[in-house]
Amino acid sequence: MPVSPSSSAQDAREAVAGRLRDLRKEAGLTITELANRCGWHHSKTSRIENAITGPTAKDIRQWCAAIGAQSQVQDIIVQSVNAESMYTEWRHQIRRGLTGLQENTGKLFRTTSHFRVYSSTLVPGLLQTEGYAVSVLGAAARFRELPVDDSTEAARARVDRSRVIHDPGRRFALLIEESVLHCQIADIDAMAAQLGYLLTAGAIPTVSLGIIPAAARLRCQWPRETFHVYDDKLVSMELVSARVRITQPSEVALYLKAFEELRGMAVYGGEARALILKAIEALN
Repeated sequence: MPVSPSSSAQDAREAVAGRLRDLRKEAGLTITELANRCGWHHSKTSRIENAITGPTAKDIRQWCAAIGAQSQVQDIIVQSVNAESMYTEWRHQIRRGLTGLQENTGKLFRTTSHFRVYSSTLVPGLLQTEGYAVSVLGAAARFRELPVDDSTEAARARVDRSRVIHDPGRRFALLIEESVLHCQIADIDAMAAQLGYLLTAGAIPTVSLGIIPAAARLRCQWPRETFHVYDDKLVSMELVSARVRITQPSEVALYLKAFEELRGMAVYGGEARALILKAIEALN
């Protein structure tokens, strides 16, 4: 089963910290002695070794120079950069507004051929209508207490970004839990428009839309955290506090395995349409 994404990111940070700590010990230096050689306070060494503070590239160069391990500098820097990129706090992501976040993700979309998305919470962004997206992004802006609410512009950018689903040569396998159809994040009109769009989404040549019925029996996978898999190389998910990116092949493989098991429980075509129609009827 996939490990907690936040734990995975922390594990990556701790691996870098452990490697630096081992190098110091192998050199026979105490925390204070290494700090003196690097020209900083010993508490900084302790924070780095306990994965409380991530080391900068300059810190790693000074650390390795202090113990005569310059040959390992580049390798550790790359490992550290990968660890820090796994876990990116939302407050940094949305510093310039929600619209920029959509545009940045669009760059990833343009370089991906095979998309796999599992959502237990919301309609996937790739299939969101503008009205639904405004409600989702507006709720995010209020929760984050953003000084400027650009959710309307961000929704347009999200819909524009989603046009990628019509590109020939790409594949989109999208899975949602049935509960997503009944999560009224938007008003009735916007929800009706969104559900109506889902009725036709399965007819898009590049899209496979599956819905996992709430009444599915003997589930081999319980509802998981929402996650996106880009080709077979990157898993991305959104936590309350951060976006997590996983690139470790063994972990990506676990998410792919979970996706395939979830996919096997989904219904498609007429059965999926029946669940959507049921949700539309429930709006009235």
